[in-house]
Amino acid sequence: MTIPDFQSLILPLLTFLADGKEHTTKETLNYLAFKFQLTEEQRQEMLPSRNQTVFYNRVTWAKAHLKMAALVENLKRGSFKITRNGLEVLKQKPAIINLKFLRQIPEYIETAEGWKNNSTETALTEIETTEAKTPEEILETGYLNIRRTLAQDLLSKIKSCSPLFFENLVVELLVKMGYGGSLKDAGKAIGKSGDEGIDGIIKEDKLGLDVIYVQAKRWEGSVGRPEIQKFVGALAGQGAKKGIFITTSRYTPDAATYVPRNETKIVLIDGDQLAQLMIDYNLGVTTEITYEIKKMDTDYFDGE
Repeated sequence: MTIPDFQSLILPLLTFLADGKEHTTKETLNYLAFKFQLTEEQRQEMLPSRNQTVFYNRVTWAKAHLKMAALVENLKRGSFKITRNGLEVLKQKPAIINLKFLRQIPEYIETAEGWKNNSTETALTEIETTEAKTPEEILETGYLNIRRTLAQDLLSKIKSCSPLFFENLVVELLVKMGYGGSLKDAGKAIGKSGDEGIDGIIKEDKLGLDVIYVQAKRWEGSVGRPEIQKFVGALAGQGAKKGIFITTSRYTPDAATYVPRNETKIVLIDGDQLAQLMIDYNLGVTTEITYEIKKMDTDYFDGE
């Protein structure tokens, strides 16, 4: 079984509440997870933002649409029950309850119209036409698509730049990630070795208690295992234990799975990872638009 989309959860959720009793979110999640035979791994699968699980998000939106149709009502924090209208709907023994079904209910139509009148018609239309996704999933899918396109643009631009620019870019990125001490110190260290396949040496921390050897390849073709073995050999020749191999291309499967037999630790960063790190650490990119996603502060209303 896969995690059901939020519309597939609407009828089972309402059926679970058919006893008319008050139920908690935890009880509902457990019931629906059991009904759909979800594994613990599926229950713990996170949205890309990592702020909540996919399953919880979809159950929450199934409940939200039932509330819009006045089929479910909230009681105290984290608990809810079916309404009289909800019981009447179940008496009809519907085969499915989805958004198309809910749009026939006056209360749902009224709420939806309220959203439209509140300048959210476009968002509501997109939510309704993307039948299988919750609003958060729509937003995060769009964000990931924008980020993926940006990463491709960054990588394409990097490949067109000079080797010296790429070398400086690597230095600046490592410093932003917390390595190399200051940008001035890192600039002195990297790009100065050129010894047996080592492009530079950078401090692991600001105090310089240990160093990391760096190999940076602005390549088009895949980097194979021989190149990694050569780098490991160069590290051994320097008595070094740690290295970072950065390329604008990608690694062959043999290279990606290669593990040195000695105590040497190597981190491989391919072109896509390089671009993603640049986005994460704001290197070569600027923020264009910021959206704040807010939720109700239930603590505020506890004393009501």
